[in-house]
Amino acid sequence: MSVTYVGSGPYCYANSLAMILGGEAPPPAVIEVLTGSPFGMQLIGGRLPLFDPFGWDPEIGLDAAIGLLGWECERLDGGTATAALDRLRRACQDGPVLAGPLDLGLLSYQPGSGKAVGADHYVVVLEVGDDTVLVHDPQGYPYATLPVAAFAEAWHGELIAYLQRPFRMRHGFTRRERVGAEEALRRSLPAGLAWLAGRKDVEVPPGTLGQAEAAERTAHLVEAGLDPEIRTVWQAFAVRVGARRHNDLAACLSSLGLDAGAAVAAEQARIVGGLQGPVVSGDDPALAAGLRRLAPTYERLRAALITGDAAP
Repeated sequence: MSVTYVGSGPYCYANSLAMILGGEAPPPAVIEVLTGSPFGMQLIGGRLPLFDPFGWDPEIGLDAAIGLLGWECERLDGGTATAALDRLRRACQDGPVLAGPLDLGLLSYQPGSGKAVGADHYVVVLEVGDDTVLVHDPQGYPYATLPVAAFAEAWHGELIAYLQRPFRMRHGFTRRERVGAEEALRRSLPAGLAWLAGRKDVEVPPGTLGQAEAAERTAHLVEAGLDPEIRTVWQAFAVRVGARRHNDLAACLSSLGLDAGAAVAAEQARIVGGLQGPVVSGDDPALAAGLRRLAPTYERLRAALITGDAAP
């Protein structure tokens, strides 16, 4: 039996979008599934393994979720820090703004901050004053403030690999169509199948692998001696967000009556969640074994969704 997880976790863009949409937002778990993030695994550049699909990133995912829910917004980026802050200040006069990705390591109100680390993060900006920026940070910091200069440095996101232009923000959200959570999820399934099959229309760094190949190759990297930096990313972020994504996918598929797909996603959640202990304790044989159990599940999930008439 799959039990829906409720608790803390690094769902920054899903939580931020839920705050922006307010009472018209579906649960963050539904938003996360609509982004497409649970439909795969990738080994970026042959080095960084993450539990999201080959070629996927949060910017692609956010745009997908916003559209599937029947919303549209203005997306702005680029220019100098001064120009970007002026844009943000004006936009906040009309309502909260979804800002990001920002570099998590440079958000000065978070303990241990002070150094750019390339970890992407999203926040809701409420006000931009002369000296400070006021945000709701879904990492657990409502009404947090930081100096304008510090916010601008984090917002530049220089070390965030997928960010092509700095100072990305979304505002002016308007409904173009009323779409309920169930209908949005059904509409998202063809895209989920495309992610599982391996999309060819996305740009990836050389050496990037997806799905089963990513899991198998990551198992080899573990056996050869996992890079300490990668182990830290897995301990603090990648495993727990991956397990939650799969678990939320299982619940969403079950709500659509796609029980076979839900069962596979629930199995994936248990496998990925089970990697947290080994990656922290250093039990690399168990870590590699778990990844090899995970590898074939992506094709099984795709087959189950096709059988369940998820295809267009």
